[in-house]
Amino acid sequence: MATLQLLTDCSIQTLRACSISPPRRYKSSSAVQSLSTRACLHSNPQSKPTTTSLPSSLSRRHLIADTAAVSIAVSSPFIGTSKLAKSEEGGLSEWERVFLPIDPGVVLLDIAFVPDDPNHGFVLGTRQTLLETKDGGKTWAPRSIPSAEDEDFNYRFNSISFNGKEGWIVGKPAILLYTSDAGESWGRIPLSNQLPGDMVYIKATGEKSAEMVTDEGAIYVTSNKGYNWRAAVQETVSATLNRTVSSGISGASYYTGTFNTVNRSPDGSYVAVSSRGNFYLTWQPGQPYWQPHNRSVARRIQNMGWRADGGLWLLITEEFEEIPVQSRGFGILDVGYRSQDEAWAAGGSGILLRTNNGGKTWIRDKAADNIAANLYSVKFINDQTGFVLGNDGVLLRYLG
Repeated sequence: MATLQLLTDCSIQTLRACSISPPRRYKSSSAVQSLSTRACLHSNPQSKPTTTSLPSSLSRRHLIADTAAVSIAVSSPFIGTSKLAKSEEGGLSEWERVFLPIDPGVVLLDIAFVPDDPNHGFVLGTRQTLLETKDGGKTWAPRSIPSAEDEDFNYRFNSISFNGKEGWIVGKPAILLYTSDAGESWGRIPLSNQLPGDMVYIKATGEKSAEMVTDEGAIYVTSNKGYNWRAAVQETVSATLNRTVSSGISGASYYTGTFNTVNRSPDGSYVAVSSRGNFYLTWQPGQPYWQPHNRSVARRIQNMGWRADGGLWLLITEEFEEIPVQSRGFGILDVGYRSQDEAWAAGGSGILLRTNNGGKTWIRDKAADNIAANLYSVKFINDQTGFVLGNDGVLLRYLG
């Protein structure tokens, strides 16, 4: 059983869950833990970022030992029904499962669509998985990127983002891919071998411009298609904690140097949870450092993100009310907002929950109970297009 906590004097809300711990947004895990999630957000003064230039040398990372190379080259990916994944007939009450042409065990990590063509999109994940759709997500075909196959690495594609026809993909071991033709072709952009941490998130911000985040808290921005990058923060999170651990951030001395989750708001602010879940961090454009914050309870923070109205979910205050959520004892791992009032929460063992009143009450979609997978991410492209991503290649498409 999970409980949803809401502030009595405003709309900031907290999810508390006894739950399965999800994989990082960029690393899979099967650990099962009992969790109770609370957090508290503080405001921070702003100051100017620093500027650096990254040399254009390729970063060589060690091969991830627990993955196997899967790359399917197709000359015409949308010809031949044997290579297409089709939706399950009947589907769920408001969702349908789309079966994908990928091997079991693949964890889907991100999805994005071309703004100029809402039917054209890509989904990516572990084992160098990249799939393309041209019918709004009803069918998917595998894509092969030759520039990502030059070395014997099995890349984990972590994040994808589009602005117009320009798109970006980042992955691990360190790889950066760019397209200027809506994904018809992808080119590889060299990266510095001194990049701190693994790239876990990228956001297309304008013409030839993007913002990139690593799991050690480095934030870089480019305005010339990735040939040069400017540092938006002056130091990694580990360095920040070395300066601030004496200021009362509990758990910081046990910080392992990486994020568990990181989420960006539309205005460019970030919230990130430490890899141990024992505190969290925030950053706003113009601040030179990440700001660490204590959690309010002894148990781990599961995840934090941004609501449709600009606030944060998974927050707490002194005055709140608890609302039972029928999650069958499985944890809620992510929340996605279709509108300010309607949101969907996903979690372990196929849990799907919906609210139509901004999170005051939640109803479980029991039709998803037969999905034998953990659902890690809820993504709404717009109010008509949404997807839920899970492990074992599970993809759900919103029907409305």
